[in-house]
Amino acid sequence: MFNLVSYAMSEKDLNQIVKPLTDVLGVLVPVLLGVVGAVGAIWVIFLGVKYAKAEEPQEHEKARNSLKNAIIGFVLIFVLLVALQVGLIVFNNWYKTYEFPVG
Repeated sequence: MFNLVSYAMSEKDLNQIVKPLTDVLGVLVPVLLGVVGAVGAIWVIFLGVKYAKAEEPQEHEKARNSLKNAIIGFVLIFVLLVALQVGLIVFNNWYKTYEFPVG
């Protein structure tokens, strides 16, 4: 049975395994940041208009809560994507300088 971890440790070269993954994530994360930013802006504008047009107090409160939840959700997604981007940089630096045990 093929064991990827033992293969990587025996080859002492994680670059063949890690580089394609980090390359894909390095391209995908900025794209996702743009998409999340655009969708978030459009959705917040839509909810803001809904909030402004609400006439009854129940509709007004419901729209305000929806707007608040949308802003919190998009900020959380944005922060997690930025953390992933920073984590990729830290991971790349770590695996390039890691010395495998001999054996």
